[in-house]
Amino acid sequence: MPSRHPAPYWPADIPRALELPERTVDANLEITAERSGDTVAIIYQGREVRYAELWQKVLALAGYLQQRAGVKKGDRVLLYMQNSPQWIISYYAILRAGAVVVPVNPMNRTGELEYLLSDTGGSVMVIGQELAGQVQPLLESGQIGHVISAAYAEMGDPDFDCPLPDPLPMLKESDLTGPGICGFAKAIQFGETPRARETGPDDLAVIPYSSGTTGQPKGCMHTHRTVMVTIVGGIIWNPAVAHTVNLATLPFFHVTGMQSSMNQPIYQGGTIIILTRWNCVHASRLIERYRVNRWASISTMMIDLLNNPETEAYDLSSLDKIGGGGAAMPDAIAKKLRVRIGRPYIEGYGLSETIAGTHINPVDAPRDQCLGVPVFGVDARVVEPGGTKELDLNVPGEIIMSAPQVFKGYWGKPEATAEAFVEIDGKSFFRTGDIAYRDESGFFYMVDRLKRMVNISGYKVWPAEVEMLMLKNKAVAEACVVPGRDERRGEFVKAFVVRAKSAPSADSDSIIAWCRKEMAAYKCPSEVVFIDQLPRSGAGKVLWRELI
Repeated sequence: MPSRHPAPYWPADIPRALELPERTVDANLEITAERSGDTVAIIYQGREVRYAELWQKVLALAGYLQQRAGVKKGDRVLLYMQNSPQWIISYYAILRAGAVVVPVNPMNRTGELEYLLSDTGGSVMVIGQELAGQVQPLLESGQIGHVISAAYAEMGDPDFDCPLPDPLPMLKESDLTGPGICGFAKAIQFGETPRARETGPDDLAVIPYSSGTTGQPKGCMHTHRTVMVTIVGGIIWNPAVAHTVNLATLPFFHVTGMQSSMNQPIYQGGTIIILTRWNCVHASRLIERYRVNRWASISTMMIDLLNNPETEAYDLSSLDKIGGGGAAMPDAIAKKLRVRIGRPYIEGYGLSETIAGTHINPVDAPRDQCLGVPVFGVDARVVEPGGTKELDLNVPGEIIMSAPQVFKGYWGKPEATAEAFVEIDGKSFFRTGDIAYRDESGFFYMVDRLKRMVNISGYKVWPAEVEMLMLKNKAVAEACVVPGRDERRGEFVKAFVVRAKSAPSADSDSIIAWCRKEMAAYKCPSEVVFIDQLPRSGAGKVLWRELI
């Protein structure tokens, strides 16, 4: 039996069914190179790489991985670097070699790498040169058999006026030597030829690691087919012409950056402007200079850009589509964006387990602070947390979904996989652990993560709801709400607050008093702690567990 609620809103002129090409993700680049070889694929630090050249570098690195690093079909290869042309080349080369990409957050350190190597059984890494110090102990212990090291500056112009941050401009591939180590440019110069393609749509392609809610991160197994669903679906939902110019500021290791800023433009034959490290002034300069049309971002980037007076001098009018996910866009920033650029911010929702979006706002009817509607083939329902009973409209519950982009399970963790799925009406549904409600038009609104819920004497408090209300206070620039614990009173609402620059003298008593006027008493923070900045992941998500 399908969901008992009315069919969700569907945008005009968008087909309801999604037809996927029967091919691997790496074949997308091959086809684009054959069709549009002279088109500029990447602009990085003032230098251009065209599609024909990009594909040749991919083939050469794929050949090196097979012939000299011993990579075989199905092997897991860790990709550990910042946004750069080398990241894109490595990703597609690993896939073309028949292996599986394990994208690694460049903020990770040796202990975290050790876990990923052990968990995946990988022994080959492609890394950024600046991260060599984190990898060296693993080479010495024998956990890694082969490392390819890239110096990003070698594919850019040293005199470019948006310079790479230190120490990246000074690094050279030759700085790292030893057995099992090869420089990125040298690996390509060998000119090895890869074997004929050995993979198909249902072979594993990517294993992004989910931060999860408890315990160690878990690897989400995605096939070429599941990855293709959000590549093709995202393009059809939000149409663009072939030569669209895209700004890549989200990290490629994260599924939104990987799909929206890299894989979708390559599928279409668009141009990717890469910014290695976020800098709102540099981003504004690149948008103006290259007449950027599309920019996938997160709310914190937009807040930073729109609140920095230095960015006001730049012309951002070329931006046609702006959007992203991770966290809701504050109302004040959404309004400021419409005034500055004349465009709405298109919000969406997805997870590592769904390799990006399952819900996206319709371009012809976007809503602020909204996840959007389920896209192609996504059966999303709101059920009792931990249960299977579907809830009424506008009642918060856990999002579960059955969809073609849902992952195939957690790598090497059959028990965790079994716990993550439930069968309803003969279909397998993934339990997201996210709390949301659905309205009469089928739009979904996030409430919070199931694991972060605060229980106040039986009342459920969803921290994200309290945070959004607190952002209406002009003294609050950012807020993160977590469960506080007291032996006498049990759980209580605790808020970490970054003061607005316009309110340096704001104190906890005034903010708590404001909250008591704006929300139910049980939702109000009992304690406010001021901090300079909220801890965040490389993808921009607030690391709320670090504040408990």
